Amino acid sequence: MSAWASDLGVDHCEAGDDEGRITFLGDPAGDLTKKLDMEMVHPGPASVGIIGRCKRFAVYAVNGEVKYVAVSEADDDPAGDDDPSATLAPAVLDAILKIKDEL
Repeated sequence: MSAWASDLGVDHCEAGDDEGRITFLGDPAGDLTKKLDMEMVHPGPASVGIIGRCKRFAVYAVNGEVKYVAVSEADDDPAGDDDPSATLAPAVLDAILKIKDEL
C-alpha cells in the first residue's frame, strides 16, 4: 500500500498517522472484505481465476462510524468496471457534502 501511495504522491497515509487525510489499507486475506459483505461472489470472476475479489466500493467513516457506503456493481457488471461512477471521488465528495449539510 505504501508503494501505491508513494506512486500517487500521497504522504501520511498509514493507519494511525494523524497528519494524513486519507488512509490506505490492505486486506490481503480478505478479512475486512468479508466482514463488510463486499466480497464479489458473482461466478464470472471466479471462472477466470479471480477468487475472493473485493467489490468496487467506497466508505466514508468519521471516527470509526460509517456515514456513507457506495458500491459500483450491476447484474451485468459485477465488478463495476463499466460504470464505477458511484465510487469515484466526485460522487463520494457530493455524498459527504450532503451528509455535512444534514448535520
